[in-house]
This record gives sequence, C-alpha cells and structure tokens, in this order.
Amino acid sequence: MLDDKSQDLIFRDAHTPQGFLDTPVTDEKLRQVYDLMKWGPTTMNTQPMRIVFVRSRAAKDKLAPALSPGNLEKTMKTQVTAIIAYDSRFYEFLPKNFPNNPKAKDGFEGEGKQAANDRVALRNGSLQGAYFIIAARGLGLDCGPMSGFDNAKVDAAFFPDGRWKSNFLINLGKADPAKVFPRNPRLTFDEACKVL
Repeated sequence: MLDDKSQDLIFRDAHTPQGFLDTPVTDEKLRQVYDLMKWGPTTMNTQPMRIVFVRSRAAKDKLAPALSPGNLEKTMKTQVTAIIAYDSRFYEFLPKNFPNNPKAKDGFEGEGKQAANDRVALRNGSLQGAYFIIAARGLGLDCGPMSGFDNAKVDAAFFPDGRWKSNFLINLGKADPAKVFPRNPRLTFDEACKVL
C-alpha cells in the first residue's frame, strides 16, 4: 500500500499548473514515465494509446494553430507537450499483446467495425492517459492536461494518414509555483457514489 506521502504526491498535493519552470525534461525521463505507465490494465491488453512528444520549436509551431487562446502561451513555453492519441488499428498488435487468444484480432477486423473499434481505443487510450499522468507525477513531473484544442487540426498536422487520432494534450515539466492555482473542491463520496 502506498504511504500517505506517495498518495499526496500523486493525488492530494498534485495540481494542474498553468505554467512551468524552464527545467529540462529529458528523453530518458519520458522513457521512464512510459515504461512505468505501460503496465496499467486495458481491455484485452489492447494498449491503444500512442504519444507524440512535442519539444522542438518546429513541432511547437506546428501545434500552435490548433491550441485555444487560453492554452497557447503556456504550451509554447513548456518544455514538452505530450499529444495523447490512440491507434485506430490497435488490434494489429493483439497477436503480440494478447497471445492467450490467438484469434482476438479477428473480432476487430472487417467492414463496419471501425466505430466500435474507435470507442474501444478512445476508452482504453484515455485510461492509459490517466496512467501516464499518475506515472509522471510519481516520477517527479508536473502535468497540465488539456482539452482546449482543435483535434482535427492536430490530426491533420501530426497524423495525416488518419491511423492515429488525438485525444488530449499534457504539458509536462516542473510547475512554476506562481502559476499553480488553489485546489478546487471535489465532490464527496455521497455526492458521486452509490453502493447498491
């Protein structure tokens, strides 16, 4: 069981910063985050999430036209922005990822299945995106997840073949303490849950 300090790091004390310090985020750190988060469960071990790490000025300039005005400046200034996407043909990896059922891939192939496949990919890719945030926080990074952007523009700029599709963005780095807002309230157990 995680101790209170670890629970605070990942959940209670973690905030979504509105700005980041100019502290480098190395490729090795990004690899560590991925290598930790990949162990989170997905349906039939589908693992549909794909990530593009936007770091260079050229890549940031490519991303900028898709950002909402409120997300533009902070994203352009952050060290790395992760485009959390999903692979619409995730099932092609099932022979490797789900070897206990050699025919698992067959259930996703064929005419008329893409809408259902996209739902599976979006749901499980979103789960993996949450695991990514938890792993990043656990490894010392602050995360600013965002949905304020134009998915169609991101997809046209970064995924023109249509196979990968953007889900949400995460700015990554060390939070600027001056740009961390006070914690917003959360729903209580009784407001959000029922035990039947």
